[in-house]
Amino acid sequence: MSLNSKFLKLLRPGRSPVHARSRIEIVNMETDLKRRRFLQGAGGLTLGVGLSPLLKTQRALAAGKAEAFAPNAFLRIGTDGTVTVISKHLEMGQGAYTGLATLAAEELDADWSRVKVEGAPANTKVYANLAFGAQGTGGSTAIANSFEQMRRAGATARAMLVAAAADKWKVPADSITVSNGIVSHAASGRKAGFGELAQAAAKLPAPKDVKLKTPDQYKLIGKQKLARRDTAGKTDGSAIYTQDIKLPGMLVAVAAHPPKFGAKLKSFDAAKAKAIPGVVAIVPFEGTEHSMAGVAVLAKNTWVARQGRDALQVQWDESRAYGKGSEQIFAQYREALKQPGLTARKDGDIAQGLAQPAKLIEAEYSVPYLAHAAMEPMNCLVKLGNGECEVWNGEQWQTVDQFNIAKLLGISPEKVKLNQLYAGGSFGRRANPRSDYLLEAVQIAVGAQKQGLKVPVKLVWTREDDMRGGYYRPAFLHQMKLALDAQGKPRALHVRMAGQSIIKGIGFDALIKDGVDITSVEGMANLPYAIPNLQVELHTPEDVGVPVQWFRSVGSTQNGFAGEGIIDEAAVAAGRDPVAFRRELLTKHPRHAGVLDLAAAKAEWDKPLAAGPAGTKRGRGVAVHEAFGSFVAQVAEVTVQADGSYKVDRIVCAVDCGIAVNPDVIRAQMEGGIGYGLSLALSGAITVKDGVVEQSNFHDYTVLRMNQMPKIEVHIVPSNANPTGVGEPGTPPTAPAVVNALFQATGKRIRTLPIGDKVV
Repeated sequence: MSLNSKFLKLLRPGRSPVHARSRIEIVNMETDLKRRRFLQGAGGLTLGVGLSPLLKTQRALAAGKAEAFAPNAFLRIGTDGTVTVISKHLEMGQGAYTGLATLAAEELDADWSRVKVEGAPANTKVYANLAFGAQGTGGSTAIANSFEQMRRAGATARAMLVAAAADKWKVPADSITVSNGIVSHAASGRKAGFGELAQAAAKLPAPKDVKLKTPDQYKLIGKQKLARRDTAGKTDGSAIYTQDIKLPGMLVAVAAHPPKFGAKLKSFDAAKAKAIPGVVAIVPFEGTEHSMAGVAVLAKNTWVARQGRDALQVQWDESRAYGKGSEQIFAQYREALKQPGLTARKDGDIAQGLAQPAKLIEAEYSVPYLAHAAMEPMNCLVKLGNGECEVWNGEQWQTVDQFNIAKLLGISPEKVKLNQLYAGGSFGRRANPRSDYLLEAVQIAVGAQKQGLKVPVKLVWTREDDMRGGYYRPAFLHQMKLALDAQGKPRALHVRMAGQSIIKGIGFDALIKDGVDITSVEGMANLPYAIPNLQVELHTPEDVGVPVQWFRSVGSTQNGFAGEGIIDEAAVAAGRDPVAFRRELLTKHPRHAGVLDLAAAKAEWDKPLAAGPAGTKRGRGVAVHEAFGSFVAQVAEVTVQADGSYKVDRIVCAVDCGIAVNPDVIRAQMEGGIGYGLSLALSGAITVKDGVVEQSNFHDYTVLRMNQMPKIEVHIVPSNANPTGVGEPGTPPTAPAVVNALFQATGKRIRTLPIGDKVV
């Protein structure tokens, strides 16, 4: 049975897990304790996570306390007037909490200052992501799949509050208005806050249908300066991450992992580790089919656990480990590309289109493995007992993790309770289809229990563990031929590409069509340009042992670079302006053309680029790309010194993502996506030698520094189309825009990422 079919079983009525949380104490890291005590104005900070929101509300109502009005699974309104939005999507910095709260609060006509957000419990039946049928956050789907759902939740609550007021005041419901959290009847002058009506509204039946606002009626959606719902906590230190939580008796686990993928534990000597004060236990674990084996040191705090881990003397069985390096992998790809691959797209006759061209461009583009490098490394807290498993972490993919943990423990998914906390970034890493670090934590907790330690276990990965822990953006190689006719128009484009599949073997059969992993070819197989003969072929080697996983914008990271690179080469070969060249090929794609025109206009593309200091060269490049239903164009400006060093001075970005629910968040996501894209373009690379990842921390896997960040302008295309995602689409155009700008400045075409410190 595939994982997909098992998900469908989980979605059946009666399969929703009952979610109850223990009251937990938030204990600050020792180095941070004084700061947080000052900020909180108390000797410590305690968070009562309590029962699940709905269960808590139901019990309160049953007891006659009327603490809250819960009209549906997504809203609670307290008797004090506080509106709590239950977010089914993880907040990992992308603004999901703010976006979902905006949708509900808009239809509710709530006072934004009284709105707060909590993470939803794990419940696939109630909180499934409507884009892919399982509970989880990814693919820039949070706002897109929740746009109507959250608005209906707010509208339903509003209708019930109005009905309660109408009944209380004995007036027609249609004579009542709601604004900024106040229910009013103008004729009689009566007013009531949400809290005053909560108890009465809770006794009313929810309406079966509600009328939603039209865009001209919006008061919150589309407004520029709504305060983000997660800003205050992240500013004053009260936001709760996995590392902040401590349960009674909890031990911290830091594990030793094999240096090569596929290696197993052979033997270990723990004498030196056990001699360190504070080390409580040494727990070996076998790993799973898709997670590493290792040895964990359990201690009373992270520092001691890490010292103990470093003191272990471990021998690894590498007889079945993967032993090749990046150079050998790319050589394997080049050999594969000598033969036709599986066809991902075929328009026209590629052989005829390439025959006797006026000009022929042949190019090879390549990108390396990439680490997600989220600011918060992988971690989670596990508590086992009474045939159940409870987890606290930045939970990104509830359904998958519930299923995988339940399978490992031999229990039903309902017995796996997941508490969703904030996550310090992810970029896809926490949505691991193998649940790798979660299963590692569970295995360690099981091993501890076998040693008589029936205590919660918090697994903490160091930065080095995270960097070398596998599951990277796949390395890819593109070989392309583009033919131009006598008028300089593209007549044919033939693309052969090779790289590992993210999807194969994880049960997501719908994402593989005719053997082609559609995430491998997205951004290339749907290239929008009018090229009459276009063929895209894919080779997917299955014997490369480096674990891979989706990454911010997935296949578009590599395909946006290669696709926009070859199109730029075509414009140069045709002697055409790069913007005008693209514009003529996008007549059937108005939204691509729209962002292209907007970015070019705001960048003043039609005016000469201002000269730089003496001895420097300046250039300007453009790229346009669609990812996850959103359209983004970017114009990059660069300055190159005489020695080849360079600076990205400015990036002008235009985005069309449908209705701009939170324009300020959209701008932030474009800025963040561009910064992330610059990191990948300038220096991002995971390299493997003899099966060992060579990078370990930010000193050798460098990310963008503050002094490298260019001036960024973001312009949003006005739209009444349903919203699409913004977390990922800002990244793909960045690298090609910068590379194209460097070509304009130097005449040197860069086809391999990262660029490095100098253009050579």
